[in-house]
Amino acid sequence: MYTLPYNDFGTWLRSHFPYKVQKISVDAGFTCPNRDGRISYGGCAFCNNETFNPSYCNRNKPIKEQLEAGKRFFAQKYPDMRYLAYFQAYTNTYADIDTLKRKYEEALDTEDVVGIVIGTRPDCVDKTVLDYLEYLARHVFVSVEYGIESTNDTTLRRINRGHTFACTRQAISETARRGITVGGHVILGLPGEDKTESLNQAAAVSSTELDILKIHQLQIIRGTRLGQEYAENPFHLYTPDEYIILLTEYIRRLRPSIILDRFTSQSPADMLIAPRWGLKNHEFANLLANHMRNIGARQGQLYTGTQKNV
Repeated sequence: MYTLPYNDFGTWLRSHFPYKVQKISVDAGFTCPNRDGRISYGGCAFCNNETFNPSYCNRNKPIKEQLEAGKRFFAQKYPDMRYLAYFQAYTNTYADIDTLKRKYEEALDTEDVVGIVIGTRPDCVDKTVLDYLEYLARHVFVSVEYGIESTNDTTLRRINRGHTFACTRQAISETARRGITVGGHVILGLPGEDKTESLNQAAAVSSTELDILKIHQLQIIRGTRLGQEYAENPFHLYTPDEYIILLTEYIRRLRPSIILDRFTSQSPADMLIAPRWGLKNHEFANLLANHMRNIGARQGQLYTGTQKNV
């Protein structure tokens, strides 16, 4: 069996749990501050949350019911599976603390759920929320996954994020300081960002206290502002070969201890405008790993910062 040339999430997860663990997405009925007018309207330029939710997700159903449906979906494959409730759609800390406690604890009260993963924005956590999550993390697995998207403030303004990278850095630091596992999500190929900008991003991300990173290629999704921009004035999107070359150089510059969860996103075909690669996530990961092995590349090869042990 080949050793992967990067620090992969599956291996890390197996080292933390004595059984198979699967994330189950839930839609807990949240929104975002750049959708409801608190900081802006319309949401992120690239985002249509319908692409995140599998068929068993339904925000009109209780969280426990969504989780039970997800368990039935996965149990056919692995009957002895345990689960992480993945609060994925929208901003899952964007509510008062009592509401958050009720939703998280409903998930944790579901049989065979052994932890929670909370997708959120760096400007939507505060001391009260993080202190509560620190308490939970003493008893169950807790991971907070921040939408970083870009480390360039000009790009962040262009895509209507409504926060800066300094805000992201602070949120990651405050979360890590409490002993909570910290994840992040970035997109490569956003308008205005070339190869040089992406490689600069790898260094910036590595300088944070991030534990886990998801990297996705830019996809143009129906019903988004970027979808409209692309229809009016198409811009370059990476081919699989181009993306593999870029991603290899990106990974070589990442801190070696960062866990890499994903490299691609696969949106539903009826919602995806471009690019249409025709590759499943695991197929792309195999192509990437083979390319890295063929050229002798590995994670952290060009990393020059101070290492953080996970």
